Amino acid sequence: MSAEPMKSAFAHAEPIAAPLTYAPRPTAAASTETMVRQYLPLVRRLAWHVHGSMSTLIDIEDLVQVGLVALVEAMTQPHERGPAFTAYLSTRLRGSMIDELRRQATSTRGAMRRRRAFNDAVTRLTSASGAAPTEAALAIDLGVTVDKLRADYASAEAIRFDSIDDLYSDDLPWFADDGPNAFEQLAESDLRDTLVQAIGSLPEREAQVVQMYYVDELNLEEIGMVLGVGSARVCQIKASAHARLKKILADKV
Repeated sequence: MSAEPMKSAFAHAEPIAAPLTYAPRPTAAASTETMVRQYLPLVRRLAWHVHGSMSTLIDIEDLVQVGLVALVEAMTQPHERGPAFTAYLSTRLRGSMIDELRRQATSTRGAMRRRRAFNDAVTRLTSASGAAPTEAALAIDLGVTVDKLRADYASAEAIRFDSIDDLYSDDLPWFADDGPNAFEQLAESDLRDTLVQAIGSLPEREAQVVQMYYVDELNLEEIGMVLGVGSARVCQIKASAHARLKKILADKV
């Protein structure tokens, strides 16, 4: 069979278009990740600037995290990308970092300013002389008296808060409890009850001497005046009471 009829049958057929291909549409997550990668150098640059010029009490990576959160929030706002958006973003990121520093600030602005002046003076004088400056040299450099330097400048360090989980240890003395433990308290309670019962079993005069000597805190002469006997006799009665109590406690404890 000749191939000519087949060729003539398809002579007027339209050419087949190229096959369709499908590319995945960019998702919102992918778009956000791309923007974060694009502006991450800006976030880090602002974080280092804020960290160096305002405070060293917060880690640089914490400021970067604050900036990244502000960056993601800014991307949800309808803004055209371009120089205007970069300027807006810089202002917003810097403001977020400064707000975080203010939330964590534990000193007044005046104290922070004095601390910064004090640290600058120490650095300046140390660089000039090669040794740590004295209080007198620092006071002259800052234009204050030594007393004011100690009160307002050298002591203007900010408070730092650390996690108790990072600091706590049963072996550290400042976490130790000086009070008796439960077993000691129980033993003392049992001994106290036994002692009360032993004193109650003493003869009347011996119990009176123990009461006046240990509870009322009378001396031997005062007890003798109450009982109408001499201090030597009171001493004998007290010694007899001690002997009875020792025997009773030795039998029960």
